[in-house]
Amino acid sequence: MPNEEGAYYGKDGEPRKFDPTFKGPIHSRSCTDIVCCILFIIAILGYFAVGILAWSQGDPRKVIYPTDSRGQFCGQAGTPLQDKGLLFYFNIMKCASPMVLLEFQCPTTQMCVESCPDKFMTLFNAHKNTKDFDYYKNFCKEGVTIKMSVPDILKDGLCPAMLTPSKPFTRRCFPALDRQKGVITVGNSTKFDDGEGNANREAKDLIAGVKNATIAIEARQVVMKIFEDYTQSWYWIVLGLVIAMLISLLFIVLLRFLAGIMVWVMVVMVILVIGYGIFHCSMEYVTLKGEAGSNVTLQELGFQTDFSVYLHIRQTWLAFTIILAIVELIIILLLIFLRKRILIAIALIKEASKAIGYVMSSLFYPLFTFVLLAMVIAYWAVTAVFLSTSNEPIYKVFNETVCEHSRKNCEPANFSISSMKSECPEAQCLFAFYGGETAYHKYLIGLQFYNVFLFFWCANFVTALGQMTLAGAFASYYWAFVKPDDMPAFPIFSALGRSLRYHTGSLAFGSLILSIIQIIRVLLEYLDHKLQGAQNKCTKFMLCCLKCCFWCLEKFIKFINRNAYIMVAIYGKNFCSSARDAFMLLMRNMIRVAVLDKVTDFLLFLGKLLIVGLVGILSFFFFSGRVKAFENTAPHLHYYWVPILTVVVGSYLIAHGFFSVYAMCVDTLFLCFLEDLERNDGSAERPYLMSEKLLKVLQKKNKTAPAE
Repeated sequence: MPNEEGAYYGKDGEPRKFDPTFKGPIHSRSCTDIVCCILFIIAILGYFAVGILAWSQGDPRKVIYPTDSRGQFCGQAGTPLQDKGLLFYFNIMKCASPMVLLEFQCPTTQMCVESCPDKFMTLFNAHKNTKDFDYYKNFCKEGVTIKMSVPDILKDGLCPAMLTPSKPFTRRCFPALDRQKGVITVGNSTKFDDGEGNANREAKDLIAGVKNATIAIEARQVVMKIFEDYTQSWYWIVLGLVIAMLISLLFIVLLRFLAGIMVWVMVVMVILVIGYGIFHCSMEYVTLKGEAGSNVTLQELGFQTDFSVYLHIRQTWLAFTIILAIVELIIILLLIFLRKRILIAIALIKEASKAIGYVMSSLFYPLFTFVLLAMVIAYWAVTAVFLSTSNEPIYKVFNETVCEHSRKNCEPANFSISSMKSECPEAQCLFAFYGGETAYHKYLIGLQFYNVFLFFWCANFVTALGQMTLAGAFASYYWAFVKPDDMPAFPIFSALGRSLRYHTGSLAFGSLILSIIQIIRVLLEYLDHKLQGAQNKCTKFMLCCLKCCFWCLEKFIKFINRNAYIMVAIYGKNFCSSARDAFMLLMRNMIRVAVLDKVTDFLLFLGKLLIVGLVGILSFFFFSGRVKAFENTAPHLHYYWVPILTVVVGSYLIAHGFFSVYAMCVDTLFLCFLEDLERNDGSAERPYLMSEKLLKVLQKKNKTAPAE
């Protein structure tokens, strides 16, 4: 077993030999993994071809606009229906048919209207009054006149039998259902006339047609309240994110000059912040004692759309207290057991701070990565929308009674004179869905799969490019004998140029391996979802094991790729050789990897946790109105947790963006530090290139220190 000094290497390879000509990332290098580079370029060209094909065949209006029974888009600009942006159902109760769940289409006429009906009215009563009939005609097909009889109008399906007060939801008119004293109402009435001879129809009969309308109403109310909260608090959210960015930048600057002090400040502050959280939650738990309804359990309460209800339950605060106490205990125990290694980790962070000080442009590189990732995500999303909307409208026969032609394809243009209509007089030829029989439509699922796979490949490539670029810049700092004279004038641009010019193939190779594993995980999730109702315990166990194994494999590949890119940036070898060299180097120093590198990651994670905690506490006291000084300033919200959660998540992403540069710097310097120990011995001929402070922590020294 390898010891800490790396005196025994065995099957983990031979240590690096001293090379007096080695001065960091080599400049004389050649292109690596050319085959994979060519494959990646071909895949990208194919991706563009798929995008062009999708854009020529697709029609995103199918997603944006609802479609009437003729397949026309409601509200589309430049068409006769541009002012009619809402979809109206002639008889919403027919949507309660079980076939709707299979075909996602109601067996009733659907037409585009300017506004939803706002009053009760039957065709029979409206036909008696010219003014009422003029209003009613807004919800009828073209060509209806008051001279036509009511039976003829209903027989030809030109008008609905009744109108009910409705409200628009997702651009569709649904009955304006509500609850009054626990009773379902529509238009403030518990009964309505269905226009078919039943004048005392219960309002609750509409629920099945609207597909659980009460849930939809509650969901709509929650969504609208959340949207209103965002409109009222967006500028405060932006201010919170700006504060998070400034705090993150301040931490980075302070780490540059006061790394040792700042690490201990972060550790203490995290313990204090979590400790305050435990204190606050326990005080809320005690305060609610004796309050009416506070002893209700979370299981008894069930799911509530108003999340603030949970804050009035003692069990909620008890759960928060226990969770925070466990987190606090774990952090304290880790600090106790790793107290000696923290000193070395602090020295490594100090070295990283010094490196970032020489390569300040590295702090802004995540913005470049973010822009590239945004472009990849946008291209994938647009292509996916165009692919999913590149089908043709399919019309089918819909009939409430038994009909041999039911659910068969039909043509609306000549359906009225077809044999299907004569054999099934009550049948209608309605738009059903989008599909197609051409070769393009048959392979559409394959194109969607290709779109997803290339999305993973391109996204991983962009991430890998960022890792290799930063690794090359920081490696040039570490191996520079005289800093910054021996460093490139622009380390980031030099490293980026080398990565793209020589190692596009290696980047594509590593990201391809990771993408294959990720797409397998997606397929396993899809398979699990499809077999949810049919799978037995054995199948469920097997799928769970496979998902767990591939999750672990993905984490391992990410670790290997990250270190392989560092070695590629330094030595310019191909991906496989670099991955092997990095893995062997880490295996020869297993204890240092398991303890030192991970301790550094843990300390950086505490930094991110501290920033999120500080911003989260500030936003909590501001938006909840707990501080009297902010009572008049804070916006009045339905759910104050909406901006708090947004600020917390955004703060973590911002802090992660800044600290990811530190993490990559630490990983690069760590590998260089291990190679330094193997290449050199501290003699005058082979001096260590690490800083004096790091040498002191490792209890090593140079007989003749290198010039700085």
